[in-house]
Amino acid sequence: MKAITGVTLIDGTGGPPLSNAIVLVEGDRIEAAGARDAVEVPPDAEMIDASGMTLLPGLIDCHDHLASFSYEIASRWGITEPRSLRHMRIAAVLRQTLETGYTTVRDAGRLDAGFRMAVEEGLMPGPRLLVALGFITPTGGMADLTSPLGQAPPNPLDSGLPWGVADGPEAMRARVREMVRAGADVIKVATTGGASSTSGLGAKDLLFERDELEALVDEAHKRGRRVMCHALGGPGLRLAVETGVNSIEHGAYLDEDPDLLLMMADKDIYFIPTFSVYTHHATKGTPHGKVRAAELRDHHIKSLELAMAAGVKVVAGTDEGGWAHGNNAHEISLLVDAGMTPMQAIVAATGHAAQCLGLEDEIGRVAKGMQADLILVNGDPLEDVTLLEEGRGVQFVMKGGEVYLDRRDA
Repeated sequence: MKAITGVTLIDGTGGPPLSNAIVLVEGDRIEAAGARDAVEVPPDAEMIDASGMTLLPGLIDCHDHLASFSYEIASRWGITEPRSLRHMRIAAVLRQTLETGYTTVRDAGRLDAGFRMAVEEGLMPGPRLLVALGFITPTGGMADLTSPLGQAPPNPLDSGLPWGVADGPEAMRARVREMVRAGADVIKVATTGGASSTSGLGAKDLLFERDELEALVDEAHKRGRRVMCHALGGPGLRLAVETGVNSIEHGAYLDEDPDLLLMMADKDIYFIPTFSVYTHHATKGTPHGKVRAAELRDHHIKSLELAMAAGVKVVAGTDEGGWAHGNNAHEISLLVDAGMTPMQAIVAATGHAAQCLGLEDEIGRVAKGMQADLILVNGDPLEDVTLLEEGRGVQFVMKGGEVYLDRRDA
């Protein structure tokens, strides 16, 4: 048994921090957590002195792209370097992400299930992974990687990443089944364009017919998979909420259709704003992407404000892959900049994130019986939440009871 002592505990529920706390870990689980005088430490426990540090649940990113390194079409096709080199590059990102305090990541596309298996088998260090494999959209949507001149990508693009284009309800059902067969933990769909989509596909342009999306969501739910939906605004956003997807990714123009937020709260649909990716699009994106990112910014902040007021659970996700890796906590800082308190933003990356993934009984909180995913931070992130960025203040990372980083004596 391990005993982590002397910490200020932020448990992931949003409750007040607890000073001079202790957490006991037995195997891969938390055995006890509470005030020092309320937890009995076995005499043979391995003591981990963390005096003066803050202990949090392992952080969770519910929308990343760990296998993406560029928005260029050749990189999206995976033809810029040998596949073996790309895999080693991804392995380095997985280690880096874990060591910055992120113990769970939901990848929203282009990471195949083999990486999840490799982490689970202990072949390489990395966060606990849930994978979408790729988008599903109709022809011309976000899943369609055909070049501007009409060339199709290599076929198959990757044996572990099924082609996501489908037209019509039955084809949508087939695509869901193919994704599940290839190992998808979640089904990813896009009902609108976005900042990074082609100049002819805007943030409020509708991609789906209602019967297509209804078939997709029904098939995913029958197979026990949640549906994460890229939707920024307009009729595609409304269609996603009305059809009952499980999370809205981006949702920048929710403020223009605020009754959707009441529907989201009623249906327990999570809101993942992904402010991080738009900071990159605004400065480094395509000319039309920069314009779109600038146009949506004020709407995005207002949407967050209205979502919180309506009781919608806000969840942290970066979507930064393709621009940057290893700074997933950038989103926590941006949520604070947009109006959340540091505690609310931390819950968005712990307790609420775990609920969004359907793993609230396993991760996201520091409590008896939960997975021992724990990080120690040198300082108080409630006073300075940027301590979490790039793992700058992170001194210790434990995932499933195993220590992957310990800088306490460095």
